[in-house]
Amino acid sequence: MSLTSDQMELREEDIRKHYDAAAAMLEGFDHTPRIGKGKEKPAEEKSAGIGTRRRFRATTPGLVTRSTARPEGVQLLATIEAADGEDPLVSPAQATVMASVRRAVAIALAVAENYGDATGLADLKRANLEGALAADRKNEFSELLTAEALITLHVFGNASAFLLGPHLTEVSVEVGEVQEVLTDNGQLALHGALWELDQDIAAFAGDDARLVATVSAYAEQLMEKVTLRAQNAGRLGPFTGASWKVEADDFAIRGFTPARSAKGSTLTMTFKQPHEVVGNHIAKYQALRLSKMLMAYDFELRLNPFAELGGFIFTFMGDGMPGTGKTTLIQMMAGLIKGYCDNAGYPFRYQNLSTESIDSYQGKSAQNAKAFINNVIDPSVIGFGTIDDIDQLAGKRGDRQSSAGQLEITAVLMESFAGANTVVRGNCTFGMFSNYPENVDDALRQRAGARFLVDGPQTRDDYIDILHLLMGKNHDIPLGAHELYAAQEIKTAVARSFESHNQPHEDGLLRVYERVEKDIGRLDTIAKLGTYLKGIQEADERFTGRSIKNITDAVKVRAMDFELPDEWMEDPALFLLKGYDEKRGMIEELRKPITVEMVIQEINRYADSEFRYADKSDEVAIEQMVREFGRSEEAKRRYLESKG
Repeated sequence: MSLTSDQMELREEDIRKHYDAAAAMLEGFDHTPRIGKGKEKPAEEKSAGIGTRRRFRATTPGLVTRSTARPEGVQLLATIEAADGEDPLVSPAQATVMASVRRAVAIALAVAENYGDATGLADLKRANLEGALAADRKNEFSELLTAEALITLHVFGNASAFLLGPHLTEVSVEVGEVQEVLTDNGQLALHGALWELDQDIAAFAGDDARLVATVSAYAEQLMEKVTLRAQNAGRLGPFTGASWKVEADDFAIRGFTPARSAKGSTLTMTFKQPHEVVGNHIAKYQALRLSKMLMAYDFELRLNPFAELGGFIFTFMGDGMPGTGKTTLIQMMAGLIKGYCDNAGYPFRYQNLSTESIDSYQGKSAQNAKAFINNVIDPSVIGFGTIDDIDQLAGKRGDRQSSAGQLEITAVLMESFAGANTVVRGNCTFGMFSNYPENVDDALRQRAGARFLVDGPQTRDDYIDILHLLMGKNHDIPLGAHELYAAQEIKTAVARSFESHNQPHEDGLLRVYERVEKDIGRLDTIAKLGTYLKGIQEADERFTGRSIKNITDAVKVRAMDFELPDEWMEDPALFLLKGYDEKRGMIEELRKPITVEMVIQEINRYADSEFRYADKSDEVAIEQMVREFGRSEEAKRRYLESKG
């Protein structure tokens, strides 16, 4: 991967000159922890009759083993070497971890040195050593040292996670929150980080797989903690406003943004072909197009032309009754994206946020949700994230039945999908699915930029098609007078579905539409369409500015109402491997003009869904109140009978 216009090369010689200092740190240093506490090996890993104390062997001639008199002494290489118990040889995985951590330290020192030169910190350090630091520059000196420490820690964690990414297995380790984050200066910050990493390896790494998982988990936690601290620190502009590239590792440093190694996920789900999704025409059509849109992502610029031109779907909600095909739709979309990525040689990552992510431990649910988001939005992969049964997973604010864990997940999803720091690059999409969308928090639901109504088979032809599909081949029953799957011909079915939204479907919205049209005539200007939107808002106060944005985004999607040709996906040279500007030009040539009909249909589609959710929510609330009143009356009757 070549350098982009906004990247500087972090030269190999500038990294390697720090190798000796990095190796010396890993071999041994003394550190007295200020914040962190020593960790013990989990009790469940101990076995009766087997010694649990690890052997620490010196890896350098003349270096004494870990001192029992000074337990805070750190010998990270010895700790790594002892991670597999009593094997006297260093394993390939241990050697990889040693080399990766040394290189990560050297990269961090090189970036910190660049920062020091760019900001004048190096000169201030020399002046301070000579006792010539001016009194009026002491505050600046202190702030620059804090910034250097945060930069050093984040780059160390970032490089460690990136270099070890390809060596991760399915084994995972929970190391807990990082504690020893010191910000006096870069050198002391590294000492604190390596001390805590040493503690974690000794506590959690019992074999090679757990060793790699432990170091990676610590690196991820370190980055997260440092990023939070950096939000309130000053003088970070020279770091956050620049980017570096380490060519030998294909590693990019972009401020406090993680640069995980492009590692896809292994999918074990059963994929479905488009014809196996019966009915659900608009949902299927949009899923097909979105799958191809993702493939226009440019890994060099980390941007998708669809995200720049408009029409990219970052978040969508699929809702429908149980058994209407939501899971099948997920299987179809994941299978399509994976197939395209395999053909193009792109890494693909699929992840589902399940109810197992809800944890009773305070903050853990939010941590699980954030990890899910970060894995999917990783700019080095094509990502697809799903949240099935989101009404059970994310709590509704104000609902006393929502647990603290559910509310934590709601907060994370809301911030991630449309928060101040949300960046839509166009490399990933999130799908929220629910049988009961009316139970999803209103603000979270409105963060879904598109609505996929998953209503299942509707017509006679749909039911014949799905019966034939599910019957399989182990029978000789004739098909009869029917053209198999003709009703699933997507373009015809979608055109029919869109035209059906020329007028609203829900009674409440239809009344608004008819009243507005009667007052001002045909909706054929921006002013009249705006009047219609105001009429909807008067009928439903939840119809806010975010709703208008979602509608206009959907209209832009309709302007991109074309499928990228299949041959572009089959032969990567035709489109996928072209430069960003050329991709953008090819897409612009296919773009369609926006029409009044498109706008009306998208207003009606979106507003119909909101009215449908509101009606269901109100009906459920009324039914619950009726049941409560009935119980109360029955309780009174029994009470009076018992007294009589």
